[in-house]
Amino acid sequence: MARTLSEIQSEINRLKKEADKIRSAEVKEVVSRIRKAIAHYGLTAQDLFGKAAAAAGGAANGSGKKRSAAAKKGRAGSAANSKGPAVVRYRDENGNTWVGRGKRPQWLRDALVAGKTLEDLAVK
Repeated sequence: MARTLSEIQSEINRLKKEADKIRSAEVKEVVSRIRKAIAHYGLTAQDLFGKAAAAAGGAANGSGKKRSAAAKKGRAGSAANSKGPAVVRYRDENGNTWVGRGKRPQWLRDALVAGKTLEDLAVK
């Protein structure tokens, strides 16, 4: 016997709810493992996300512990290799930004094709 559209949609909704529950449980488990690893290694937001996260106030690692000398080992020369914080050099009317490093983002390429110039988009 063929199933009706209503029956199939009901099953889809039931499966979506079931999938959401499973995903939620998996996310909780992953977050728990990540938190344990962060605490174990004494990692900070800067270790995980770079200088921008530390500057934004995310430097606390949540455990209240300082990083051990072993955790810092091997990182001594990394500050000397840093280019420093990136400054936004281009912005469009939608708030998209680019610092001028790396490949040009799609929004910038689209604006240039549409007739804008880099000078039009330069942050003053």
